[in-house]
Amino acid sequence: MDLRDFQRLIEKMYSHKDRERGSAGTFLWLMEELGELAAAIAHNNDEANKREEFADVLAWLVTLANVEGVDLSDALHAKYGQGCPGCGLMVCTCTEKP
Repeated sequence: MDLRDFQRLIEKMYSHKDRERGSAGTFLWLMEELGELAAAIAHNNDEANKREEFADVLAWLVTLANVEGVDLSDALHAKYGQGCPGCGLMVCTCTEKP
């Protein structure tokens, strides 16, 4: 499944709940999932849990994009499809950010 398919799947499964919750509520859920991912990485001993938390973070990010009407595939292509947004190269040579 590619990102666009996943975004459509999440839209189909949850859009009625997501729109009622709104952007602010959805953003809070995303932050909660990021915290759970951080804990899973910090403990670094349960690969299955890390995979689940990465999937949850992506699902909530996609949910937020759906609520906001953003097609993530288009957004990613526009920003990163031609190379690094800073230097324009496919292998970044920017020195500003580590």
